[in-house]
Amino acid sequence: MLKIAVLVSGGGTNLQAIIDRVKDGTIADAEIDVVISNNKGAYALERAEKSGIDALVISPKDFEDRAQFNQALLSELKARKVDLVVLAGYLVVVPETVISEFRNRIINIHPSLIPSFCGKGYYGLKVHEAVLSRGVKVTGATVHFVDEGTDTGPIILQKAVEVKQSDTPEVLQRRVMEEAEWVILPRAIAMIAKGQISVVDGLVRVEE
Repeated sequence: MLKIAVLVSGGGTNLQAIIDRVKDGTIADAEIDVVISNNKGAYALERAEKSGIDALVISPKDFEDRAQFNQALLSELKARKVDLVVLAGYLVVVPETVISEFRNRIINIHPSLIPSFCGKGYYGLKVHEAVLSRGVKVTGATVHFVDEGTDTGPIILQKAVEVKQSDTPEVLQRRVMEEAEWVILPRAIAMIAKGQISVVDGLVRVEE
């Protein structure tokens, strides 16, 4: 049984997609052990509680310095013996100590086709604003492992989404979530739970 921790900062729509796919069996042999947010007001916490999942707040604001926050987050994940950490709209830089401890066991969903529109400063609505201002015709989402860089870890899955002339950043953001993010994030977790994913020489290898 794959034990998952989901880290969130906001509404938790990707979290809900994972919860739904675990419930309907699309994600097999996996359970969400805990949802952790840096934001006390995150609706994702309510989503977790409604589904009977432990919901915790571990925020940098509640500690004297970043080192104490880093240690608290790492200690919680280790104490729960988590197998996989899923970043689902988590807007805090993951501590290097956590990345090191959970090497190739932390995944993130990014709302573009990496390596386009990714890296420092590209998050949330800013990604979709940049896509529209550049005039690209296809965008999408990427699930990747997390390393010490920003959106630089090995890519697991990607899904393309059409950009329409009438799109606003908000409309495009919603379409990318519905057509890509909510599809490939649960799919990646299901593949990991089945043992189909490994990292070889910095690239993801999929076992059918």
